[in-house]
Amino acid sequence: MTEHDHDKKDNKHVPYSESQSPLGQELDAAGKSLSEALGISFAILKVIMVILIIGFLASGFKTVGSNEQALVLRFGAIRGVGENRLLGPGAHWIFPYPIDEIIKIPVESTVNLSIDSFWYPERPEDVLSGRERPVRPDTPLDPLKDGYCITRDEKQDETAVDATGSDYNLVHTKWQLTYQINDPERFFRNVYVRSVGPGDVYFDVITQSIEPVLTDLFEGAVVTTMVNYTIDEAISSQDRIPGDVKNQMQKKLDRIQSGINVVSVQLTQSTPPRQVKPAFEASTLASQNRDKAITEARTYAETTLNEAAGPIAEELFAALHDETMDEQQRELLWEQLAGTAQEKLGDAREYATKVVENARANADYIESLLPEYRERPELVLQRIYLDAIENILKNAEEKFVVQTTEGTKGTEIRVLLNRDPSLKRQRTGSEETTQENQ
Repeated sequence: MTEHDHDKKDNKHVPYSESQSPLGQELDAAGKSLSEALGISFAILKVIMVILIIGFLASGFKTVGSNEQALVLRFGAIRGVGENRLLGPGAHWIFPYPIDEIIKIPVESTVNLSIDSFWYPERPEDVLSGRERPVRPDTPLDPLKDGYCITRDEKQDETAVDATGSDYNLVHTKWQLTYQINDPERFFRNVYVRSVGPGDVYFDVITQSIEPVLTDLFEGAVVTTMVNYTIDEAISSQDRIPGDVKNQMQKKLDRIQSGINVVSVQLTQSTPPRQVKPAFEASTLASQNRDKAITEARTYAETTLNEAAGPIAEELFAALHDETMDEQQRELLWEQLAGTAQEKLGDAREYATKVVENARANADYIESLLPEYRERPELVLQRIYLDAIENILKNAEEKFVVQTTEGTKGTEIRVLLNRDPSLKRQRTGSEETTQENQ
């Protein structure tokens, strides 16, 4: 047994009050208090750590809005496969940052972007008043300040192979582009969006970041499209030109795989250069009057033809001048004739039938008189003469017969005409009826 063990054995039998000094007692109490404090601190630290862990995990709950879809980046790479790469509206849990990061992209929101690149500069007071500031005709157009589009001349033959001698016109236009994001993954991969700073709204950051790109692409689409139209079409066409610009713009966006869909394109305003606007308006008015006169003439011609001969008129007219068409085909067209011509044709046929029937009746009458004429020609001629006189005098209102005799040379015959009043009234009534009909 060692000396140390012997001391321990001896101290075991010594009472505590006798073996400890006052200083030892104080150190023992301090150690005990420190031990208790450390225990409490460790317990509090454990609680705090648990709370922090719970808070850290709770920060992984993210909410995606009803008009949004979200991508989850795990250490910078898109998480998930197929449809699972996109998170729909609702609450979702992800590993908190810096493990995972959620990117919310508004796919249902449409954005309107006004394009004034092809418009002349305006003062704020002109914009507010809505009035156009006049300029002098001798004021030149400044290409560095005045925006414009180039259009073809209205006399340009688009079928011509050589267009080097073509004339072009200028026109000022205002546009509005409406777009939305329809493919969040392509948009995130291929379109640059600046980092979101404190207090920034991601939707506003997106629109501000892509606005220069969209403006540049849209200007190219407008230039490519407008050069295929005349200035008159640029002023009047509010549907076809915006539709072509939309198609051009969508092709450009699809080519770079932007994930952006063009909802609509509107040509909100178009006008010729202010320096020549009065002359252009006069030319436009003359063109409108010309077109109106042509339209009225065509309408009148169609109406007249329809009233005269019906829908078959033009075809029948062409058939009459076509020497290769046989009579049977022409006859079929004549049978389809309508309108006034059909009435005239019916009257002509009726008249022809009547003439033929009268001629046939006269021929039958003459043939019936031929035997008697051969026996007594003078009597037959006298009968024919009397029948003719009777037919002539039958419709006469008044008749005066003067019978002359032989040997009355130099004799003056005077007839006192005392008209029957009833005949006079009858003639007057017939004349009034004729005037009313006229």
